[in-house]
Amino acid sequence: MGRVSQPSTGRQIGVGVALVVIDLVVIVWTVYGYGMAGWADSYESDGAGPSSAPRVASQASWLLGGGAVVTGGGLLALGWRIPGVLQGVVLGGAALLFSAAGG
Repeated sequence: MGRVSQPSTGRQIGVGVALVVIDLVVIVWTVYGYGMAGWADSYESDGAGPSSAPRVASQASWLLGGGAVVTGGGLLALGWRIPGVLQGVVLGGAALLFSAAGG
């Protein structure tokens, strides 16, 4: 049997940190969009139209949850455990928070 080459722990941590920075940018962008939708809903206080903030929260939840499955699962399938788990935790946690906010 041949020995399977695994990526080094240092390389995995480096990739994990780089991906978390990208994740945080995406999360901040979705939080900003959700905040703007909530602000717009409160600005239009006549109650005539449906609220758009829950729709934005639902879209953000699907975006972040899909990103957690695709990137986290893909990295785990490639044997990159540290960044794979990190992606799942960061993006999956953000998706759960948005799904709770969506009502």
